[in-house]
Amino acid sequence: MTRWGYTLMTEQSGPKELVKYAVDAENVGFDFEVSSDHYSPWLVSQGHASYAWTMLGAVAQATNRVELATYVTCPTVRYHPAVVAQKAATLQLLADGRFILGLGAGENLNEHVVGEGWPMVDARQDMLEEAVQIIRELHKGELVTWEGEYFRVDSARIWDLPDGGVPIGLAVSGEKSIARFAPLGDHLISTEPEADLVTGWNAARSSDQPASRSIGQVPICWGPDKAEAITLAHDQFRWFAGGWSVNADLPTTAGFAGASQFVREEDVAGSIACGPDLDELAESVKPFLEAGYTDIALVQVGDQRQQEFLDTVAEPLLEKLRAL
Repeated sequence: MTRWGYTLMTEQSGPKELVKYAVDAENVGFDFEVSSDHYSPWLVSQGHASYAWTMLGAVAQATNRVELATYVTCPTVRYHPAVVAQKAATLQLLADGRFILGLGAGENLNEHVVGEGWPMVDARQDMLEEAVQIIRELHKGELVTWEGEYFRVDSARIWDLPDGGVPIGLAVSGEKSIARFAPLGDHLISTEPEADLVTGWNAARSSDQPASRSIGQVPICWGPDKAEAITLAHDQFRWFAGGWSVNADLPTTAGFAGASQFVREEDVAGSIACGPDLDELAESVKPFLEAGYTDIALVQVGDQRQQEFLDTVAEPLLEKLRAL
């Protein structure tokens, strides 16, 4: 059975609002909740970028049932992997085992802020692999000293550690990253509804590894007026049209504004389901179902209609999604 998730978008809502949305999303029946982890929004009009880990700690205490996940954290530049290992362990304890640590190779937008530069894509993949290895070692609860190509760890131990560590989801985008990361991760993360990603990931895992979940994400923009919903989606989410090969390297909101200046409202409407028709919104997730994803998180674009979406739309929409 497919699990349906709700996305806590740190770029479009403040932290107090996100905690309230998380509680409401649990109450209306979402199975899990994922949070972005950004230092900056993509566009100025989004207007937010609170610290995801503080917010998720609050969410872990305010909710009881839903699973939680980062979607995704980069453990290589802005954060040292030893620090990620510690805060993931703490969050897992606060969440009573409901947390999945979602990791990826990151975006220049968030990682450049510490002044260490932005590596080329091959180096970013190498760094991610080494970071995952360090996190795995630290989650064994033993004293770790590590001298690697990119990171050093000196006599570190995680003192507050949940039994079994923390499951790790890894964001992948193609054959090379699947071959490298499927043996290292517990779950697949991707925003692309491609069956080859899911089948390739499962095929690349050894027979003694447990079954893996495939976690995808789909933006929608519900609103009572279709034209207004399209305008909102264009204002808040036109950056989405660039694709990750472009988005990963842009450093600022000005860069995203420039890269998306020629994206039209009709372009956004062609890729994001907008408006009041719940059947249309539900149908937009079918490519992920057909690709074999086990977990699909919805993004309701924009803070303006978020509470109304949760209060009046989410429950009947979930019924339609589960009927698919």
